[in-house]
Amino acid sequence: MLAGKRILLIIGGGIAAYKSLEVIRLLRRQGASVRCILTEAGSRFVTPLSVAGLSGERVYEDLFSLTDEAEMGHIRLSREADLLVVAPATANLIARMAQGRADDLAATALLATDKPVLLAPAMNVRMWHHPATQENLARVIARGTRTVGPVEGSMACGEYGIGRLAEPPDIVEAVIAALTSGKPLAGRRALVTAGPTLEAIDPIRFISNRSSGKQGYAIASALAEAGAATTLVTGPTSIPAPAGVNTVRVEAAADMLAACNSALPADIAVFTAAVADWRVDSTSSEKIKKQDGAGPPQLHLVENPDILRTIATLPKGRPSLVIGFAAETQDVIAHARTKLARKACDWIVANDVAPATGVLGGDENTVHVVSAAGEETWPKLAKQEVARRLVERVARHFGRGQP
Repeated sequence: MLAGKRILLIIGGGIAAYKSLEVIRLLRRQGASVRCILTEAGSRFVTPLSVAGLSGERVYEDLFSLTDEAEMGHIRLSREADLLVVAPATANLIARMAQGRADDLAATALLATDKPVLLAPAMNVRMWHHPATQENLARVIARGTRTVGPVEGSMACGEYGIGRLAEPPDIVEAVIAALTSGKPLAGRRALVTAGPTLEAIDPIRFISNRSSGKQGYAIASALAEAGAATTLVTGPTSIPAPAGVNTVRVEAAADMLAACNSALPADIAVFTAAVADWRVDSTSSEKIKKQDGAGPPQLHLVENPDILRTIATLPKGRPSLVIGFAAETQDVIAHARTKLARKACDWIVANDVAPATGVLGGDENTVHVVSAAGEETWPKLAKQEVARRLVERVARHFGRGQP
């Protein structure tokens, strides 16, 4: 599948570096040629001799090697590849990518390339969860970088959680998807909603919720990477707009519905936004003052428009595939089945958002995909990985005419 494709594999420093050897072997079995940059830290875990023996190519290590620069050069090295793969992509490498650093050969090649980049993150679970890592990852993804993994499991340090390197066959599958599938959703139009809505009480106060928008942004990015002309309608978040996505920022549910209608027609609509169920029927134009002895103000709430059901039941111009998200705290699958029928959508992606799960505002998700054909449960995954798998499922739906 990868015959004639040229991969530049950057091997970061981490115990998972040993898996890069299997990645090389599998890539070559698919017909790809593999050149490797071995970082100084990576060489503590795998040797240049092992990498060269499996790749059949010389290994590049030093930015200031006179021989390497004369024969190849870091610019040519990064530009001659069809795809740059970083496996393992450590927290340090991701941070240097986010900062645009060029302080070693790996970082310089990543900064100098004009080709797509695929990261396979691997690190301790606490490093993965650290806000700095997540901010850095969001920044490089917003620039168009793809990711595969990490996955949940036991780690060499003895801890358990998200942070394990994706298995080599999964990394190779992601490489194949990046290089040979082309753009499976090219020619399709997609609409995604994300984040919370903000319903004003007065100029200072509002009703909202804890949604971060991370899952919706990841899905919008993955749809765009798959070739879909994607519009993201988002409530207030602090996340950078995804690369290649038309991002429309709104606040209230009514504004979100209007923006969704403006984005139609679309082939695919994915509603991840946590839309407030109610709003204040009459917003005060001035800050509501506390009156001594008067007690709290009485707010009269009215129901917000049901954006998912409104789009899913359009008599004309309904998207071919409408996907809703169901945030539940109990009986997740049962409630998802009920919502599937009530909202008249095609799929429901349900997740447990009870406080103990850390899903709201967090970086991982465990989802159940429910449709008329049944349901499937995915393991706990990084939200970027959930997005990638969901978009693959969407592409299969349009390719084979079935979910």
